[in-house]
Amino acid sequence: MKRLGDGLMAVFRDASSATEAAFDARDRVALVNVDDHRPQLRTGIHLGRPRRVGRDYLGVDVNIAARLAESAHPDEILVSDHTLRALDPGSVSATRRRFQARGAPADLVAHAVRRA
Repeated sequence: MKRLGDGLMAVFRDASSATEAAFDARDRVALVNVDDHRPQLRTGIHLGRPRRVGRDYLGVDVNIAARLAESAHPDEILVSDHTLRALDPGSVSATRRRFQARGAPADLVAHAVRRA
């Protein structure tokens, strides 16, 4: 969708597509090694209905995904509770994570996910 400094924002039609893309991106980046440096991704995924303005997306849902990404550990994929509920239960294993961030709802629950 767009680049944000050393990050990016992507938009997907459903939670499964977004999560699979995140797993694939993390796995492919793990193969990169430049002068003994291996980049590591931090990913946040939130399912919502952001407002589209031209070629951009705005709103609380975009902010939630960004805050999840900021809170993720290197190579970690954090998803919101809403996103986790939309995934096939057999496709991922999830660990609940404490999460609190400015601009995100106080009751937001985050989960670190891995392929099942």
